[in-house]
This record gives sequence, structure tokens and C-alpha cells, in this order.
Amino acid sequence: MLKPRELMRFRIAIPIGLLGLAAWSILQAQKPYKEWPAIEYENFALPPDGNTPHEWVRARLRYPDIIGYPDNLSARNYGFAGYWTMDYPRSDRHLLEGVRRLTRIDARSLEQVTELDHTDDIYNWPMLYGVEVGHWDLPQDQADQLREFIMRGGFLMVDDFHADTEWRTFLASLERVLPDRPVVDLPNGDPIFHTIYDLNDRVQIPGAQYLQTGITYEKDESGKPEHWRAVYDDKGRIIVAICHNMDLGDAWEWSDDPRYSEKWAGLAYRIAMNYFIYDLTH
Repeated sequence: MLKPRELMRFRIAIPIGLLGLAAWSILQAQKPYKEWPAIEYENFALPPDGNTPHEWVRARLRYPDIIGYPDNLSARNYGFAGYWTMDYPRSDRHLLEGVRRLTRIDARSLEQVTELDHTDDIYNWPMLYGVEVGHWDLPQDQADQLREFIMRGGFLMVDDFHADTEWRTFLASLERVLPDRPVVDLPNGDPIFHTIYDLNDRVQIPGAQYLQTGITYEKDESGKPEHWRAVYDDKGRIIVAICHNMDLGDAWEWSDDPRYSEKWAGLAYRIAMNYFIYDLTH
């Protein structure tokens, strides 16, 4: 945990970061909130304060995947809404409750879905989450816009993809986005692990499949161990945070289920809080 003096700096830094975020958002035309068809949930109840304005919004990336880019009609007709909807929106809502409870971030209780559609909308949401990116397939024009988003100061966090095959699929699109920047393993001493919580002792965070299989990894033996990786910019700031061979999304989603271990759910929340505060203060 932060020492008192460090905590004071943290409390000062957050409003400054949020002022920058607010200024960025004012300059852009924001799309209204919209619910999308999803793999696991439909007609999920909206929180009563969902439309209340707040200073910080966590966005989820809608992307084309290896199966295609389903629209509303095909999602309803064929029952597959796209890998980007995994755990949506239950995971998002649980996580945002945690942000409001565990930090001083003035967070909206609703997630925002955004996409690389060549409008300015994505630039309103500097904290971007991509799930199941072992299945994404970004065409070059979308990769170019994602690069622009990152180079403007955006932060991308990716999660819930497993084993070597999905890593290769993920990397193929990431190399279109950032062709000249290597992916590296994060050292324990990196500030992203020490913004609020000291997270030197991390473990593999399994998905809910563990409740049926008792196995913490997925796909095959290359689904272990967990990999905490990143891409840095020229100043040493993390611009892409990569959670490979783990499923934080499921940990947030199932955190209210007594069958899912608190040691995994708690770690998943602490990781998220550290990553969000890192983004706002670096």
C-alpha cells in the first residue's frame, strides 16, 4: 500500500489527470451510450445512476475478429455477437463498482463501447479495454487509428487470451498497430505494479472454466504460466498492457459468486486499480 506522503501525491495527481481527460473529451463529439448484443448476456439491467455524468469512463473496444464483424442483425440471427463481447456487460459493471469503492476516481457506472470507425469517438475514452484479443483481426485502417489513439496518449489494456496460437493471432494485429515497438515482459519493479498496491506476488488468474475443470490454464500446456507484458513508448511509459494466459474479465464477472476464489478476484481488482491509476498519473 502507499505510504501517507505517497497517498497525498496520489490524491493530488488524480484530479490533475482527470482535468486533462475532461479537456480532451470536451474537444471531441461523444457518441451516446448504446447497448450491444452479447455472447453471454442480453437485456442486462442498467444501474440506476448509469446516465449520471462522471469524470472517468472505461471503454470496451469493439473490433472485427477472425470470424467476422457481426452487426446487430447477424448477432441476433446467428447467436454470435463477436468475441469482443465476452463477459459484457456484467464484468464491466462489477469492475466499475470496484473502481468507485476502491479509488477516488469519479467513475461512471456504465461502460462505453467504442470502435475504430474513423470518427473521433474513440479519442473520448483514453482508457481502452480489449478482451479475447487472441481472436481479433484488425485491418490496416483500423490498426492505423488504434496507433493514432495510443500516440495521442491513449492506454490499451488487453486480457483473456491464452496459449501460443492465440498469442500469435494477437501479435499479428498488434504488429500492424505498432510495427516498430517490441513487446516485453514487465519486471516486478515496474511502477504499474506499485501505484496503489504492491503486487510483487502475482499468480495466474483463471477464468470461470476452473469451476468445472479445476484447471487454472486454458487451451493447452502453453496456456501456462501467466505473462504480464507491455509495450512502452519512447519515454518509458506503458502504452499497451498485456495480460496473457489469464482471465481478469471472468474474475470481475464472477467476483460475487462464492465458488470463485477471493484470492483471484481480489488480485484481479487490485491489478485493474493499479493499471487505471498508472494511466491517469503517467
